[in-house]
Amino acid sequence: MTTVNVHGTALGIESFGDDDAPLVLLAGGTTMLSWPDALCERLAAGGRRVVRYDLRDSGESTTGDPQAPAYTLRDLAADAAALVGALGGGPAHLAGIGVGGMVAQVAALDHPGAFSALTLVGTRAVAPGPVDDDLPDHDGAVMGRLFARPLPDWADREAVAEFAAAGAEILGDDPAAARALAARIWDRTPGTAAPVQLANQLGLVFAGLDCAPRWRERLAGIEIPALVVHGRRNRFFPVGNAEAIAREIPGARLLILEEAATAIPDAAAGEVAGAMLALG
Repeated sequence: MTTVNVHGTALGIESFGDDDAPLVLLAGGTTMLSWPDALCERLAAGGRRVVRYDLRDSGESTTGDPQAPAYTLRDLAADAAALVGALGGGPAHLAGIGVGGMVAQVAALDHPGAFSALTLVGTRAVAPGPVDDDLPDHDGAVMGRLFARPLPDWADREAVAEFAAAGAEILGDDPAAARALAARIWDRTPGTAAPVQLANQLGLVFAGLDCAPRWRERLAGIEIPALVVHGRRNRFFPVGNAEAIAREIPGARLLILEEAATAIPDAAAGEVAGAMLALG
């Protein structure tokens, strides 16, 4: 792992594969560890240079004030394009997961020359907040259980890991995998202050982010090959959100992971990698 400076900001990155191979850039949601090791390794074995990176205010990237971020969604999109330039080998296949999928959509629209293909995983086409009337919102019962829990002591690594495992069980993800992932994220988080931990563990920095203007109405203008991947059991962003994105991006392929929820299970890494490699 290392950092690359773009727009005066340090972005944490980790690379897999041959530096001379075609570039696949994986935008974290919010940390790079949202992208499973198994998927990165499969993509690298398929002849790609894979670079996963932390969004601002997460992981090894610059941390400012996660409660009042001094940047916008469009700035994060510009980071992705600038990172391609800094790494070389563009245009790149850009992929985003969760809130990183929102970054990836805007990046593909605002900086089309930087990208050759687009993969969107477990995301939706509108910013955090009230959802469009035709899109399914978060499952109310699940969200009630998820956010009714008391927060852990963020200085206690094991308590944070257990909190993540319990949340994964509510969401339909693998609790053991979530526990291990949360511990890894904790190890990379620059401090135990609640706002910093919430940005890294839950991506709550997006709650304070300026995401204007809307971009859903522009999706028909994406001209690069696109893949939309979504877990059938995802109750945070129900599958109708993915179906809408796939309808609105011309020629997009929709891949539904029948046994997945919000995370990409290691068991699905081969299927997702294969679909991404086929895209370009």
